[in-house]
Amino acid sequence: MEIRALSRNREENNILLAEDDREIRQGIEIFLRGQGYKVFQAADGLEGLAILEREEIHLAIVDIMMPRMDGVTMVVKLRESYDFPVIFLSAKSEEVDKIMGLNMGADDYITKPFTPMELLARVNSQLRRYRRFLDLLEQRTKAGPEREGHVYRIRGLELNEDTVEVLVDGSAVKTTPIEFKILSLLMRNAGRVFSADEIYERVWNERAVNTDTVMVHVRNIREKIELDPKRPKYLKVVWGVGYKIEK
Repeated sequence: MEIRALSRNREENNILLAEDDREIRQGIEIFLRGQGYKVFQAADGLEGLAILEREEIHLAIVDIMMPRMDGVTMVVKLRESYDFPVIFLSAKSEEVDKIMGLNMGADDYITKPFTPMELLARVNSQLRRYRRFLDLLEQRTKAGPEREGHVYRIRGLELNEDTVEVLVDGSAVKTTPIEFKILSLLMRNAGRVFSADEIYERVWNERAVNTDTVMVHVRNIREKIELDPKRPKYLKVVWGVGYKIEK
């Protein structure tokens, strides 16, 4: 998995935009360039993957429905090598499409039609989150092997903040950076119930505006760590209140 350095200057951060509608592509590029980002356009998934091979990309905005190679297939292939944030664009708003997008490796989704400011807020949020994730990895690397580990264990579930790993009954479980941060928050405070708003504000470090995203990420985490997600033994829902890791 390639993890790429992320600059704090927008001008040095590159965005890949894969969208088959030329007018939408151009409109998004003009807006993001006006905000200081460098944008690389692709008309389909194949063009998007080709750009990844020759350019250093820090975030991708990917339309789900595209010719030749759709966005879901592109992101599945992208996730084999890259860990930067991905935002899906979708003309559909049904829950199943949101869940599918996040299950396939996206970090967020935005439903068409959307305003430029909404897209910019999502881009900025994901890059801030990714920058914190990279800073954490850098700190852990610099600390060296003598540093005391931060490992949390709840029966067969183990989370290691130093190696950014999750194990279930000794087997590694692959999580996205956001899934890891949510699980880390809940495991560090095992037994405490967190509302969706509180999880969003602690993980995204901003005012809660889209708690549906929290629900979908929690569902994805449960699919990965639970033997039977419908009868979870670790990640529990407290109806009407929020989520917790059972002690």
